[in-house]
Order: sequence, then structure tokens, then C-alpha cells
Amino acid sequence: MTLTYLDAIIAHHRQRAAADQRTLSQARTAAESQRAAVDASSGAPGSGRGGKALRDFAAALQGDSLMVIAEIKRRSPSRGALNESLDPRQLAKRYAAGGAACLSVLTDGPHFGGSAADLQNARAATTLPVLRKDFTVSALDVVDAFAMGADAVLLIVAALSDDELATFNALALELGLAVLVEVHDESELRRALRIEPRLIGVNQRDLRTFEVDRERAVRVAGEIPEGVVGVAESGITGMADAARLAAAGYRAVLVGEHLVTSREVEASLADLRLALPS
Repeated sequence: MTLTYLDAIIAHHRQRAAADQRTLSQARTAAESQRAAVDASSGAPGSGRGGKALRDFAAALQGDSLMVIAEIKRRSPSRGALNESLDPRQLAKRYAAGGAACLSVLTDGPHFGGSAADLQNARAATTLPVLRKDFTVSALDVVDAFAMGADAVLLIVAALSDDELATFNALALELGLAVLVEVHDESELRRALRIEPRLIGVNQRDLRTFEVDRERAVRVAGEIPEGVVGVAESGITGMADAARLAAAGYRAVLVGEHLVTSREVEASLADLRLALPS
């Protein structure tokens, strides 16, 4: 049987997780001091549990316009190099200047060219909340997201069992992290809703084939309960896409390739920040 993109990526991450000899207790103890050092270096505002400096990712997505989570991504498995030589600090500053609500930073190295250093450099450059964009397959991945300075973590329903989804969500919340729960269809959304998420991301890119279906988010939008912030992801290339998604009920969009390949980053961001329907 041919492995899909998602199968191959998750297999890599699960193999790495299986080789990790740390206990959860050891990792959490180390993470506290690592996080303190990261927060001190970035001058992070706000406070999370235990006085930790956390930026409120979910609150940043509230507003009268479509909020943009601007992504820092060097390459992708399907497209190859996007902007391999990007400077995370400079790009983060441009995103902030253009009105981004939050940052998303790829930390997967083998498949996307990202790193923890990319996240830390981006976070140090602005006051925006930061999502660690990676493939979370173990509790240690959640702790590592906290340790490296993330304010939010991604949980991909297609990559996790129901027990893993619930366990990793609970751990993230205990650490003070926001959780973006990513789905691709209605059946995954039903699974996601069992953990009562505040944020649901609907990825229009099928992670098995990496093909984009721009109607996917519209189809799923009506099933997202009131009070849950819907975030449309992937395949968003300008004002027309943003308007269609805002009309469908989304409060935010996560945009990567369109922005990292744009020569006019601030203008591209402005095109996405449309007024929400009243």
C-alpha cells in the first residue's frame, strides 16, 4: 500500500517519539526553566498559569474583521521550496505591521524546513501570540511546544486517536496553551467536538494527497457550533477567498504560502482583513 503524505509524516514523528526516553515528569520540569528563559529573552507580555508569560491566542482572534494567522513556512512536501532563506524575525515584523492577529510557525524540519529556533526568533520580534505548527503525536510534543515558547499548539484529528486527542488537549490547557484542533471533514469535526474546543481549524488541504479543495471549509462551516471560533486553513490566496470564507461564518484564516511568497506582504495581509458580516 502506498503511503500518503500524512502517513509518511506521522510515521516519522511517531518513530521519533518512540525513541524519546524522557518521562513526562522530567520533560515538564525541564520545560519550566526553558520557557522562563525564552520568555525572558522575548520580553513576552501577559501571564499564564503560574505567572508564565503567555499571549492569549484565542482572544487575539476576536474582532470585527477577519483575523489572519500569518504563517512562517520555508517549504512544503508538495510545493518544495517556498522561501527557504526567509528571516523569521523580519517576516514576523512585517506580518505584525500588516495587521496579523497571530503567527503560525512551522517547526517540522525534515518536511517543512522549520525549527524551534524559527518559532523563538519570530516570537521575540513581535508581541503576537504564536502557534507551534507541527505534527503533535505525543504528550512530550505538547510539553516541547510550551518549552520552546509557543502560545498555542496544533492537534490534527486525522493523526490522532480519540484518547490521544483528549489527553493532549487536557495537557495543553493545563500548561496554559491554546489549542487549535484541525479537521478536514464533518466526521473529523464530530470527533473534535467531543473535547469541547474553543478553536476549530478546517484545513482545505487534504494532508493525504496535499490537494486543495476550496469548497471544503464552506461545507464544514455550518457544522461548527456557535461560540467556537472557526479558522479556515490552506488555499487562501486573496480577497475573493477571504470574502467567501467570512460569508460562510469563519472569524479567522490561517495563511502560509500566499504570504511567504508575496513580494508585498503588508498589502497581501490587508486584502485578507475584511469586515465580518454583521
